[in-house]
Amino acid sequence: MSISWQRSVNPKPAILVLPPGVDSLDEAHAAIEMWEHYSHKTLDDTQRLTVEVMMAESRGRWAARTTGREEPRQNGKGEELEVVELWGIVQRAEAILHTAHELTTVSSAHQRMTAIVSGHPDLRRRVRKVLNGIGQQLIELTNDGVIAYRTRTNGGGRGLDDISRLVIDEAQHAKPEQLASSTPILLANPNPQMNFAGTGAITGVSDWWWELRKRALGKEPGAFGYVGHTAETVSLTADGHVLQIPIDPFDRKLWFDANPALHAGRGEIEFFEEQLRTLGPALFAREHLGVWDPEPAGVGSVIGSDTWDALRDTESTIVSHRTWSVSTSLDRSWSSFGTCGRRSDGLLHVDATKRGKGTAWVVDFAREVYAGSHLPIRIHKSGPEGAFIAPLRERGVEVDEVSSAEVAAATGQFIDACNAGELRHLGQASLDIALKGAVLRTSADGAALWSQRNSSVEITALMACTVAAGGVPALVPMPAIF
Repeated sequence: MSISWQRSVNPKPAILVLPPGVDSLDEAHAAIEMWEHYSHKTLDDTQRLTVEVMMAESRGRWAARTTGREEPRQNGKGEELEVVELWGIVQRAEAILHTAHELTTVSSAHQRMTAIVSGHPDLRRRVRKVLNGIGQQLIELTNDGVIAYRTRTNGGGRGLDDISRLVIDEAQHAKPEQLASSTPILLANPNPQMNFAGTGAITGVSDWWWELRKRALGKEPGAFGYVGHTAETVSLTADGHVLQIPIDPFDRKLWFDANPALHAGRGEIEFFEEQLRTLGPALFAREHLGVWDPEPAGVGSVIGSDTWDALRDTESTIVSHRTWSVSTSLDRSWSSFGTCGRRSDGLLHVDATKRGKGTAWVVDFAREVYAGSHLPIRIHKSGPEGAFIAPLRERGVEVDEVSSAEVAAATGQFIDACNAGELRHLGQASLDIALKGAVLRTSADGAALWSQRNSSVEITALMACTVAAGGVPALVPMPAIF
């Protein structure tokens, strides 16, 4: 049987998993029609597709036992859940547990559903009771359909039985121990479903949410459905890790790709511009572009702390092949200079020579250094520091423009040198902190590049030293003498 999924979806989901074995979308379409009638609202195309994924049927049962919905804030995830929940309590007499992390989120969902069922005589006469007390928010219909709203706690689901649908809103905050108290109550139902909905993952908070995303990226997710809108391109490697390609938060096309509300006319570009100014690029990317903090498996330092500590040498100095570079953070709030060269024993030496706030001081400092060394400065031309190339040349500073491919090669060489014990550093705090806060992300062409783990850590010192190290020529082995 041919199933006609919602096709005119704009923007298209970056991640889409359609449930297997689907033979009917009839209930999904009927549920959308009913919700739009009683709510006096209209779903956009992406919302319709999400409802289809949740309500797709296979031989009279839900085709997906678990569904996931990732999307930035204020794009209508709550309305998607409402459609399924309203149909469930009105037409299926389902018992639904709707959970969220924050009490305000729970209360808002309860108030919206209460307004729908009490706003039309057809539904109002079916209402048996509505409870509004904190921790007791509930809507019960005369057909025994019921939906309870609760914040998540370790024991939040205990005391309930025969729940047919478990909704986990704000899934980025869901903890395994909280789910353990709720998911067993689905066992008594012959046709249960769990619906997860959330925004970008947060380091140290969203370990479980990452597992659901990785399931969506896998080859055989099983009885599962997933719709993800995000500006980042993600894929799963052969060893089960996720590759995240860095994005430019200032690229407005990505704003539309990640936010269906902008396409549907439910969002204003001016709001996003103000949010970018207020939050800064990193937080803006997570909250409004769906860029996740790195997966838990990749949170540890790329170069282990023991390895890095063993490379500390406070007496280390450069004797030859000195190079230098500058790096600036994406939001231009920090800049760093770094140098690299060979020691007398041939090992690499890196030095985070200067770090400071902003960019106003960078050109003057670089000119001063160049006046004393006459060494060209290496600058990643496609990075934020590329903006310094023209003014530096105007001030008489020689610049070596470095491509992204060269930066990727330098990154690999830096890591290899550390792991092989062929590099030394002075134990500077700026480098130590940057390295602990750095992760590897994969570029569009598959190259690994340094990236900051989250908005609380900036890594310009590491970037400057890495680019500088890329300009140091390899050691040429001395020919054997017989």
